[in-house]
Amino acid sequence: MATWDDVRRLALALPETDEGLSYGQRSWRVRAKNFVWERPLRRADLAALGDAAPGGPILGVRVADIGVREALLADDPGVFFTTPHFDGYPAVLARLDRITVADLQEILVEAWLTRAPKRLAAQFLAGRTTARG
Repeated sequence: MATWDDVRRLALALPETDEGLSYGQRSWRVRAKNFVWERPLRRADLAALGDAAPGGPILGVRVADIGVREALLADDPGVFFTTPHFDGYPAVLARLDRITVADLQEILVEAWLTRAPKRLAAQFLAGRTTARG
């Protein structure tokens, strides 16, 4: 399963990404726009989730839209979840200790693409297509 070292390595491999702090927690940004961040559960989250509140490291991930969020929540509820704090917001929470490194890489790339400038995203995608042959 994935670790914070995996998050750091995969996120920083994406063009123009840097690591910093947001609200005292690690976050990764492309041109100053967060796309993934450390998101421990807060008191209100724990109260809302009750006994269903997961333990372990939690990763916040930006998604393209609410539809993508809902699809992730439905496809893998053992990994992805949300709290009322994120109602109406295009983001999902992921249990880092339950996501595979391959799935982590996929969701990080998708999150990065939602926040990267269009030209940078297009260059990145063109490079991936060329590299695959």
